[in-house]
Amino acid sequence: MRGYVYILSAAALWGLIGPFAKLAFQEGIAPLEVAFWRAVLAWLCFGVQAIWQRQVRVAVAHLPMLLLFSLTGVFLFYGSYQLAVQKGGAALASVLLYTAPAWVALMAVFFFREKMTTVKMTALVATLAGVALVSLGSGGVIAGNSDQVATAVFFGLVAGFCYSLYYIFGKYFGGKYSAATVFFYILPMGALCLMPWVDFAEKSLTAWLALASLAVLCTFTAYHCHYAALKYLEAGRAAIAATLEPVVAGVVAFFWWGEFFSPAGYVGSGLIILAVILMVRDRAEM
Repeated sequence: MRGYVYILSAAALWGLIGPFAKLAFQEGIAPLEVAFWRAVLAWLCFGVQAIWQRQVRVAVAHLPMLLLFSLTGVFLFYGSYQLAVQKGGAALASVLLYTAPAWVALMAVFFFREKMTTVKMTALVATLAGVALVSLGSGGVIAGNSDQVATAVFFGLVAGFCYSLYYIFGKYFGGKYSAATVFFYILPMGALCLMPWVDFAEKSLTAWLALASLAVLCTFTAYHCHYAALKYLEAGRAAIAATLEPVVAGVVAFFWWGEFFSPAGYVGSGLIILAVILMVRDRAEM
């Protein structure tokens, strides 16, 4: 039960990324500035941990891969996710984030020569159908603006793809460095890449609280809850339990911001979550 408490806590905290981001938007902070401060403030947390544990050294040969990870995992991922939240709402962005397993399955076929099983193909079809239905069912978030729906879906899919790369880079760095060491390097590099695109605004106390919550709760604490869970749960069980994230995001967005999907959108959300569960179970059985 301890493992499930940890993973459900991580999922719940991740599910609050969109709502806290929308709070920052409401206070006049642009999406890319939100992404910037999320990276910077989370880096302070990981930095203190890495220095305290004396885990800051990396091989010079690994710096190019760390830079590439920072570009995809911080610059593009943090930025596209915030833009998806702004354009389409917290619920839509969170659901589209969970297209990541479909991206992983496709990359595994092309780069790791894994077989495309019947289960994977079914999950991919379910993901595509889910994305289409979520796009059609976003009227409760973006009434009558098809261009904005398309933009939101685009950034949501980019975020999902970038999120899937955490699996690739995780395998590469997993046996070499601790998570604190990796984040100690990729967060500031990603923030520097975001900086030229940021127009800094004056911030209220509420804005700073929203930004701090994104960094400390939704990034640093959620990440540690996730890895604590893996000490007690199989990775497959943890991944399935983590699909609580879009549910939390949807519920909070509904009660806090009045966001909702049409019936088609909820069916599409269910298909994407079902695809996640199918892919995780298929990988666990390999």
